[in-house]
Amino acid sequence: MDLKKLIRTAATFDMPSRRRDLLRVGSLTFLGINLSQYLAIENAMAAASRQLQGKSEACILLWLNGGPSHIDMWDPKSNSSFKSISTNVPGIEISELLPQVSRHMDKLAIIRSMYSEENNHGKGHHYVMTGHRPSPTMKFPALGSIITKETTARNGVPPNVMVPKIHPGYLSYFKSHFIGAEYDPIFIPDPNDEDFSIPDLRLPKSVTTRRIHQRETFLDVVDRLYRRGVEHAEHANVDTFRKRALNMILSESVRRAFDISAEPDKLRDVYGRHTLGQSALIARRLVESGTRFVTVSDLHREGTGRDWDTHGKNDEQHRDHLVPQLDQTLAALLADLEDRGLLDTTMVIAMGEFGRTPDINSGGGRDHWCHCWSLTLGGGGIRGGRVIGESDERGAYVSDRMVTIGDLFATIYKAFGIDWTTEYLHPVGRPLKIANSLNDETGEPVEELM
Repeated sequence: MDLKKLIRTAATFDMPSRRRDLLRVGSLTFLGINLSQYLAIENAMAAASRQLQGKSEACILLWLNGGPSHIDMWDPKSNSSFKSISTNVPGIEISELLPQVSRHMDKLAIIRSMYSEENNHGKGHHYVMTGHRPSPTMKFPALGSIITKETTARNGVPPNVMVPKIHPGYLSYFKSHFIGAEYDPIFIPDPNDEDFSIPDLRLPKSVTTRRIHQRETFLDVVDRLYRRGVEHAEHANVDTFRKRALNMILSESVRRAFDISAEPDKLRDVYGRHTLGQSALIARRLVESGTRFVTVSDLHREGTGRDWDTHGKNDEQHRDHLVPQLDQTLAALLADLEDRGLLDTTMVIAMGEFGRTPDINSGGGRDHWCHCWSLTLGGGGIRGGRVIGESDERGAYVSDRMVTIGDLFATIYKAFGIDWTTEYLHPVGRPLKIANSLNDETGEPVEELM
């Protein structure tokens, strides 16, 4: 018997009575273990119980849509036009394009050996958001939706939010699908717009709270009469959504969470007066109010033709537009979370769907590259000030400690106290791993980060 597998299975028996039941099934010999192995299992179960407490209570994902160049950011190489600089952690160097983040490297970890299996947009989004390759017969829940499902909602605020809304063609990959629409993200507009507001959170001036409650009571009466004759399975979901929407409209705490105008102008300037900066600021407001998962999508910049998909003018775009904004915003977010005592319980991740090629193309750009790339994460129980894995001398392939999307998900779930070996049963009857890795194996947490 595989003792490691047995220990993992036994560790799910987190109550003393269940551990006793394990022995009531039969003798130790029946289980194929001796006394010393049983004691090892007991220790493993006790450790697992402690581990599954988790430190992380929320996550802010800075989604760098299009795929940033790892070679020009987190894993600088000689085939980059940019120099490497020291950070506040001896021995860790990053690109000169990230001077502000370099002063916060003790709060962040870099994974330089990410490997994924899809090399195009759409499929790449799907893979890194779900851990599964696209299937014509199944849809898979996204990371944010799973975290939302496995944790409890707090303070009446939306548990899963995306700001701003990503391109419609990619939107499905960030949703919950069969696990329940209540775990889908809600979408809010660009908070950097001058006329930013969320009108659905405000009642019309002609409608009072009292009147709303009267209408709600009347609607309940009509519903009961109707359902005596007609019953539909959809009613339960409709009721849930309607009541959640009403609670949000009537909640002062929800309105406050979305009111970015309450922030001092000085702090808004520190984050950056651009979409990424203001979206990250409202993300901090949301997790402070109780939201579990916020996706801050750094999208195509209107009127500039620039995003992280740098097939042309890679150096110019990274130097003049993309990385300076990320550098400003990520540094501000880390400092702000720390100042408010939120960094210990809020995970921050900055990543895209893949990296960029080690070679420059004829247009001065770098193309898609999923074979080896980098991301950074910190807070929420993640140990900062360290680098995981290595790429080869050109940043082309993993040379040490490959980390898969399943491993990344397992690490995130463990930080939240979620059992990363959990499987959901898809409506077609197939079990789906929530931390799916290569060859349909379960990913393993990156223990160096925990």
